[in-house]
Amino acid sequence: MDLTRPYTAVAPTLDPGVLSVLAGTNRPLTGREIARLLGRPSHSGVGAALDRLFVQGLVDREEAGRAFLFTLNREHLAAPAAELLAGLREELLRRIRNAVDAWAVKPSHLSLFGSAARGDGGADSDIDLFVVRPETVERQDDVWRVQVDIFAIQIERWTGNPVRIAEMGEGEVAQLRKDRPAIVDELRSDAITLAGLDVSTLLEEA
Repeated sequence: MDLTRPYTAVAPTLDPGVLSVLAGTNRPLTGREIARLLGRPSHSGVGAALDRLFVQGLVDREEAGRAFLFTLNREHLAAPAAELLAGLREELLRRIRNAVDAWAVKPSHLSLFGSAARGDGGADSDIDLFVVRPETVERQDDVWRVQVDIFAIQIERWTGNPVRIAEMGEGEVAQLRKDRPAIVDELRSDAITLAGLDVSTLLEEA
């Protein structure tokens, strides 16, 4: 799944993208504003999509001088589907948090980083996770290993993306900060903490 444009997993046309933008705000938007938010260099395709959606009643349109302003018609039967498309990335983060909350052995820290955290990956991009084991848990601990392995499978089933987990023990974090491999800068700039200590606190405490 393309986490930058997750709605393309359902339909590769512009229509769900336009709906996703409108579902993410209550502010009326012009066609040009919608095109910009979608990263489209031309607004002609967006205009055609807005015309189709207006005819279907999913989008409301009102004149504003020489332009039109568009909003999602949230009373439409299909509006909940548009809101679901707009919230797919947030739904992934919610599922990850809930899955980790159910672990028998909780991590000291778990965060999403890389392109999935930045929101600039493609459909075949890895989903990168940084996991820190509690100091008392060995890497090959049976309970720990099983829950981490199942977790990776779950995320791949939810998204279709390959999952990469960078894992270390609490005692190794100090050395990580001292050596400053590339992952440290990535974590500092991009990471979204999903469980345990905040990533900035974790790296500072090291």
